[in-house]
Amino acid sequence: MQPETPDWFATAQTALNKTQLGPRAEYKGRVEEIGDGVAMISGLDNVRLDEVLRFQGGQIGFARVLDPDLIGCVLLDAASEVEAGDAVFGTGEVVNVPVGEALLGRIIDPLGRPLDDKPPIETQTHLPIERPAPSIIDRDLVTEPVQTGIVAMDTLFALGRGQRELIVGDHSTGKTTLAIDALIAQRDSDMICIYVAVGQKTSSVRRAIDALQAKGNFARCIVLVAGSASAPGLQWIAPYAGMTMAEYFRDKGQHALIVIDDLSKHAATHREIALLTRQSPGREAYPGDVFYIHARLLERAAKLSKELGGGSLTALPIAETDSGNLSAYIPTNLISITDGQIVLDAALFHQGQKPAVDVGLSVSRVGGKTQAPALREAAGTLRLDYAQFLELEVFTRFGGMPEGRVRDQLRRGERIRAILRQSQHAPYRLADEVALMLAVQSSALDKLPLTAITTFLAKLPTILDRDAAQLLQTINETGKLDADARKTLTEVTTRLATSLCNMEPSSP
Repeated sequence: MQPETPDWFATAQTALNKTQLGPRAEYKGRVEEIGDGVAMISGLDNVRLDEVLRFQGGQIGFARVLDPDLIGCVLLDAASEVEAGDAVFGTGEVVNVPVGEALLGRIIDPLGRPLDDKPPIETQTHLPIERPAPSIIDRDLVTEPVQTGIVAMDTLFALGRGQRELIVGDHSTGKTTLAIDALIAQRDSDMICIYVAVGQKTSSVRRAIDALQAKGNFARCIVLVAGSASAPGLQWIAPYAGMTMAEYFRDKGQHALIVIDDLSKHAATHREIALLTRQSPGREAYPGDVFYIHARLLERAAKLSKELGGGSLTALPIAETDSGNLSAYIPTNLISITDGQIVLDAALFHQGQKPAVDVGLSVSRVGGKTQAPALREAAGTLRLDYAQFLELEVFTRFGGMPEGRVRDQLRRGERIRAILRQSQHAPYRLADEVALMLAVQSSALDKLPLTAITTFLAKLPTILDRDAAQLLQTINETGKLDADARKTLTEVTTRLATSLCNMEPSSP
């Protein structure tokens, strides 16, 4: 009687039988120099741009510079265990990242490796981080709105599905908060949300993740993190990896919203890599292709035609300015690439006007075409009224008592400024914004003391749910406002404002 074959032996024998024997070509090079996350490699003449290279210790990097004698390789892992003289092998593949539904609800690095102490992510599909942008013939018009729940954005600078809107401002003026609020507002929509953190502090990333988990629908979010302590290579590929993950949903006919926080730090990383790989510096020491790397990235955001499924990818890139200098190199580049910008002003922020949107410098080049019809009709001349108020306010600072009509304009402008203030992580519904705009246009707030505006804003959603629930549902679903709905909402807001007027002493 023969002894029974062990299971491990049978498995090993099966694996050996499937192994193809014979010679195999392997491209091998050698590390000549290593430092600051960049390795200079010799002996790999057949390597192509952005090809993944594998070091003998298991670390990986990608070829960024192809010189006749040396290859500049940017490491995607820690460089501490890579030394001069180590062997390097070409893989023949460019940088790929996993895509698919399995990424939803996860916190990952740019290569798709989990950072949330959960099991490894298993997906069937991997796509390259560098993909061509949709051609003009493959695109459709940007006409559908993205409701951000932020009054200052939805009423003054509407965002459309497929648009690229830059958020720009000085350090600590609420740029990330504005973008996170836009993601939180999608908790009840059909949009997939991707937040890409590039070079951010761990504490800042943690706050963003906590807000998304507490207030948003995190099960439909992907958080991609390449923090300030990550390898420069990871920080460099992070926006491209995030775009590829978002494009997967767009190409399936779904809708995605991506926030890239921020491209100023990405540009600084690109400059660092360029200088370490001995590329020629240009303006402010940036290499000559710094415009191109962001242009080819943001051009991938688009609304696809109906023949391709009608999916959309909306981008909210963030850029940081120094002392409000919008004419600096990187902000100027990004403003020229995107379809508009939301400018945050440090002076407004410190005055307590949050979000600190500068309505004079901010613009949406798509304009009211993407605004929900109900909100466009209700807002009316809000932006013009507010702009006139800001000019009048400057003139009246010189002294003198304004006459009656000017005084009324100033009074209304102060109420408009008050309703544009909004608490963080508390987005409004579309119907709430419509009712708020009708309250302004009907002069219901003109007699309301400024001290009572906050109370009015806090009570409005509850009152609307009580007195006009069916109407709210119709507006939120259709985005349209008929005469009866307009009349009902105006009556509800007027009653609320009148009741608060009777409770508060009058103010100038």
